[in-house]
Amino acid sequence: MDAAATRTGVAEWTGHPRGSREYRRILVALLCAGIATFAQLYSVQGILPLISSGLGVSPSQSSLAVSAATVGIAVAVIPWSVAADRIGRVRAMTASIVAATVLGLVVPLSTSLPMLVGIRFAEGLALGGLPAIAMAYLSEEVHARHAALAAGTYVSGTTLGGLLGRIVAGPVAEHSNWRIGSLTVSLVALAAAVVFVSLVPAPRAVRPGKPMTSLRERLRHNLSDPAMLALFAQGFLLMGGFVAVYNYLGFRLEGAPFGLPQSVISLIFLAYLAGTVSSRLAGHAATRVGRGRVLAASTAVMIAGLLVTMIPSLIAALAGLVVLTFGFFGAHSIASGWTGARATVGRAQATSLYNLFYYAGSSVIGWLGGLVFQSFGWNALAWFVIALAVVAACTARAVRS
Repeated sequence: MDAAATRTGVAEWTGHPRGSREYRRILVALLCAGIATFAQLYSVQGILPLISSGLGVSPSQSSLAVSAATVGIAVAVIPWSVAADRIGRVRAMTASIVAATVLGLVVPLSTSLPMLVGIRFAEGLALGGLPAIAMAYLSEEVHARHAALAAGTYVSGTTLGGLLGRIVAGPVAEHSNWRIGSLTVSLVALAAAVVFVSLVPAPRAVRPGKPMTSLRERLRHNLSDPAMLALFAQGFLLMGGFVAVYNYLGFRLEGAPFGLPQSVISLIFLAYLAGTVSSRLAGHAATRVGRGRVLAASTAVMIAGLLVTMIPSLIAALAGLVVLTFGFFGAHSIASGWTGARATVGRAQATSLYNLFYYAGSSVIGWLGGLVFQSFGWNALAWFVIALAVVAACTARAVRS
């Protein structure tokens, strides 16, 4: 609510309507923020073999460059939400994206694994500001009728960023070295960050300052609400299963009967484009039929994709991956946007908690999925992820608009 409007008796401000100049600026700005954030986050994932050889470390050691950043995000989301309440949403997001971009430009200067891991952890701490605040900002600044669509646009930016980070760094690094590949992605992120800072409108709904309630109370309120816990569970269960599939599908494709080379396997990330489409479509659909129905349908699509991947055919495996990705990002855009829209106390903390569960699921279930795959094979992993999706769908019934 616009406090000044309330004091003067002017009609309560309800958010920027779809089609307005400010609405378009918000969408483009957060689309670019998503690109900048997730391009940097995942840029090293596609060049880990080159980092391994370049720094003289093992493959498992080189993977710390990825996990250090995701751990940094998980650690930082709650502190960033507090900062956003104190200094304002836009100031906090701007500080986050500027700091992360600067650190991204420093990554190629790493001369050892500890230095690289340390910089990546710091980069993750900086990157945590965007996912922690973006959905809260959208929920407050965009008219409620169009919030789901706006959230879908932001998520589509994150899918583009994740895709660009992987497919830009790899080919560039292959023809030069890992440092040039990483630098190229950081320059793309820099350009996206400049657009974000130039376009993002100042917030109207929330005035920065000391919140009325303590951080402990804001966290307690959101963690004691069954509906909010159900939304957090969507991030934990669905993201965890999604990451497990992407982590281990490459191993399946390089083995019998497929025998694909690594250069071809890396192209599976192009399936992220399906998520770019579905996150927007899910937002459109939610405005017509409601978030609950779209979330359920998206989860069902994920399950269908997993069933298709179990067919012993390369075409089926890839088609199933595309369907799974389409369903996941549709579900994620709805659940993450719904979290911010539903929160009545500590909205920034609510969206931060969603991201905390989201990245926890990525780490925990991604690892557990590896144990299932190594012990029982691909079909067992697919059924494991299907079971997670079913639990998520049952849990989501606790949420009401």
